Amino acid sequence: MLRWDHLSPQIVPHWAELTNLLAAYDDTGEFYEPADLAEELTEHGFEPAADSWTVWDGETLVAYGQLRVSGSLTADGFARAGLDGGVHPEWRGRGIGTALLDRMEPRALRLAATRHPGAPIQVRPAQTREDSDAATLFARRGFAPSRWFTDMRRPLPGEALPAAAAHTVPLAAEHGEALRQAQNDAFSTHWGSTAQTPAMWQDYLGSRGLRPGVSRLVVDDDGAVLAYALVEEWVARECYFGLIGTVQRARGRGLARGVLVASLHAAIESGSYDVATLEVDTANPTGAGRLYASVGFTPVRTRAAFTKVVQPMLE
Repeated sequence: MLRWDHLSPQIVPHWAELTNLLAAYDDTGEFYEPADLAEELTEHGFEPAADSWTVWDGETLVAYGQLRVSGSLTADGFARAGLDGGVHPEWRGRGIGTALLDRMEPRALRLAATRHPGAPIQVRPAQTREDSDAATLFARRGFAPSRWFTDMRRPLPGEALPAAAAHTVPLAAEHGEALRQAQNDAFSTHWGSTAQTPAMWQDYLGSRGLRPGVSRLVVDDDGAVLAYALVEEWVARECYFGLIGTVQRARGRGLARGVLVASLHAAIESGSYDVATLEVDTANPTGAGRLYASVGFTPVRTRAAFTKVVQPMLE
């Protein structure tokens, strides 16, 4: 008989084991260490007892779900409700995924309506391949692909890079607030993005996966961040670019390429990485995909973002 519970610090090793099994089986590339998942339990705005679910068969964790509702609206005016989770391959086809969504969707809608009264709600599960079991389930529940994202990779050291720009600097604690402002400006028109609140940004800057030493920024004389390439490490010896951006007023000057190349040089010189990876929106209006290809990144897989929009209930 299946037993339902919630995510908690005590079961993080089981959660990590299932997460990494799903990453391999479903070819998502989303691998995590237990310590990285443990950090998610303390994120601002996330209440594990209300916003997560686990499903057990005896002592085996066979499924989990978690949700997050954005602290601000997207550029299109949506309250974004993100759903994540998965079902162990050997326990699929038994209605567990459906039962998870039966619990997750109503909670997501209630929380989104509380945080953003009157706003339409975009419910968005984690990205998945269109031929996956999850995609089939999402389609049955009224979700449809809205956007596609391509994972790209580059071997390190790999082919020769241009010289690193001299005007970039590593990420330091003093850059925190200026970097948050730059991120919010750079991504203000990106599909599905929401502004980073100070609390959310501190969660990100304090995460154990962030690698300030190989991240690179361009900072002007007034201390404003103009461009940035932020490196995270979730898999040993993999340099993952979690955020790359240029503020709108500084675009067209090659700064994104400059910070990316400088960060790649730093990663190579550190001797800590064998590969660099990143994700790009295939419809990115700034031509990010072309930029990444120009410095040696090649496509690995493409995943779809399934969404469903729920209009606010009229009083």
